[in-house]
Amino acid sequence: MGLDNPIHIAFLLILLLLVFGAKRLPEMGQSLGAGLRGFKESISGEGTPAALTAQPAQLAATQPSAPVADRVLASVEEPGTPFAA
Repeated sequence: MGLDNPIHIAFLLILLLLVFGAKRLPEMGQSLGAGLRGFKESISGEGTPAALTAQPAQLAATQPSAPVADRVLASVEEPGTPFAA
């Protein structure tokens, strides 16, 4: 009753060919394969960007030494002094 009989598989292939056409079947196979590859990579963690898998020591080295607010306040001129152009 399953797909163990080659006649059933051949019947399904002929039915798919009639429904989708000869041009559309390879396109569907390629898109299905690309989707499965992407799913497999996302599950296994392969191909993830280095920024997502960086160690905490690497992240600490890339962070600025002073908070942004301190740097912005240090760059603001005192009131009453002309802007340096």
